[in-house]
Amino acid sequence: MTETRILVLIPARMAATRLPGKPLLDIAGLPMIVHVLRRAQAAQIGRVAVATDTPEIVAAVTAHGFEAVMTRSDHPSGSDRIYEALGKLDPRAEAEIIVNLQGDFPTILPDNIGSVLGPLADPAVDIATLAAEIHTEEEGLNPNVVKVVGSPVAERRLRALYFTRATAPWGDGPRYHHVGLYAYRRAALERFVALAPSPLERQEKLEQLRALEAGLRIDVTIVDTVPRGVDTPADLETARRMLAPHFRSS
Repeated sequence: MTETRILVLIPARMAATRLPGKPLLDIAGLPMIVHVLRRAQAAQIGRVAVATDTPEIVAAVTAHGFEAVMTRSDHPSGSDRIYEALGKLDPRAEAEIIVNLQGDFPTILPDNIGSVLGPLADPAVDIATLAAEIHTEEEGLNPNVVKVVGSPVAERRLRALYFTRATAPWGDGPRYHHVGLYAYRRAALERFVALAPSPLERQEKLEQLRALEAGLRIDVTIVDTVPRGVDTPADLETARRMLAPHFRSS
């Protein structure tokens, strides 16, 4: 798989309810979205661009030498936004794999971004994603931590059977914290965005269940750590500490 066949898209919008203007918030002297772009570029898996509905985000992205595309403001999800961006950035439909990377992962490891591609070496897999083993009871019980229930198919790889906010599976054995980073085959993304929200998706409030309910196969690469998303002021301060200049230069 050549890099020209992979497109990494980062959906970004300003309207986050808990942290308004999130993509442009300053972390160690740079907007958060630029940190994510740098991590995506360092992964060296393909072309990288931001999909947004906000001219200020486009301006910040391009000022730092990266690519951005304007999309409509009425998209219900990041998947719909990246699908519109895909049509604009790749009108000849040359990209075979589209990676959907959240714009609030400023500390994600470039290696983790690359790891999401592994399962797509199997032609039976439609969508690939990541998870990390849960090691604390607090994390296992937290409904804001999405768990993936899967069947092992290879070392450090699962076939996803279900995603849930509940503590699952029951009993002794590992549980896995889902990481919201996806790699779609182009046809799978096209099919996914054409589907209506599914019953389990509505109940759990988890978009990926729409794919499973429609029969799309999702496989999961197990990684060692969960990237810290930035959803609250406390998360922002944590990211600022982690990316402070003396850490970056050490």
